[in-house]
Amino acid sequence: MELSFSFIIPVYNRPNEVQELLESLLEQTYTKDFEIVIVEDGSTQSSEKVIENFKESLNITYYQKPNSGPGDSRNYGMRRAKGNYFIVLDSDCILPPQYLVEAEKSLTHAFVHCYGGPDAAHESFSRVQKAINYAMTSFLTTGGIRGGKKAVDKFQPRSFNMGISKEAFENVGGYGNIHPGEDPDLTIRIWNAGYETKLIPEAYVYHKRRIDWNKFYIQVNKFGMVRPILNKWHPSTAKLTYWFPTLFCCGFLLALVALFAGFPLPFYLFVFYFVLLFTDAFLRTRNLAVSLMALFATVVQFVGYGIGFLKSTIYTTFSKRSPEEIFPKLFFKNNQ
Repeated sequence: MELSFSFIIPVYNRPNEVQELLESLLEQTYTKDFEIVIVEDGSTQSSEKVIENFKESLNITYYQKPNSGPGDSRNYGMRRAKGNYFIVLDSDCILPPQYLVEAEKSLTHAFVHCYGGPDAAHESFSRVQKAINYAMTSFLTTGGIRGGKKAVDKFQPRSFNMGISKEAFENVGGYGNIHPGEDPDLTIRIWNAGYETKLIPEAYVYHKRRIDWNKFYIQVNKFGMVRPILNKWHPSTAKLTYWFPTLFCCGFLLALVALFAGFPLPFYLFVFYFVLLFTDAFLRTRNLAVSLMALFATVVQFVGYGIGFLKSTIYTTFSKRSPEEIFPKLFFKNNQ
């Protein structure tokens, strides 16, 4: 199949991010034409003026629609895209110049109908951004689920950097209305339809994640809340590893109790883990401050996800109400 790429980018009140992303797309070394579909998802801060500056040099289609969430906005863009292979990006990503070349090379060598790429920390990122990036991508914190070269299971692409063929999109119906969690839900339905997924390590993006510590906690807390819902929808994908953050938090509290009771070994095991984490973070970032912040980011991630996962597990297990009724803030109403 001759590949024809369409980038699908939903945006909500982030014109500055769109500027940086389009600048990186302008620097692509890919010599063939590609399409960029930007979907303004009910923004009050329009990106239209930014986009106008690139229309002479890039093939951009721009849509504006009422707010219905990123998943529905991606579907909206893919229904209108002209390519046969869609690359879904978050607006807070920056692409290295070789991105499209590497994606096409990998798909030509071993075609799949869906792929994902890793996210990396750009040298221009703040210390907090680099620390959060480490916590979200390290094998020691996530088991490689979010885009490392090693993974605990079949690779699940994430929609900040995800490719999907037009055929697969049309067959599975695109993203659902849950958010966050719309990307693993889509991936599971892609698997169920008989399609394969893979990681393309060379097709990485710089994912800026413009969030502070409080927003990061809220984000990972929601990640924890949606996982039991996905487990309920797709029981065959439920894994004991999803309990790890919750068990980690409970284990740490028990280790503190044991420490004060005169049994320090459990606490020393946690100390060893954090020393290992710090060492790995320092080897990756070569920055003492970022490595220390990475420890804090990991704690925030485990506590936020662990509490959200436990709360959602209890509610989805014992309540007779649907997930949409229990957690209405995790669902958007779809538009066409």
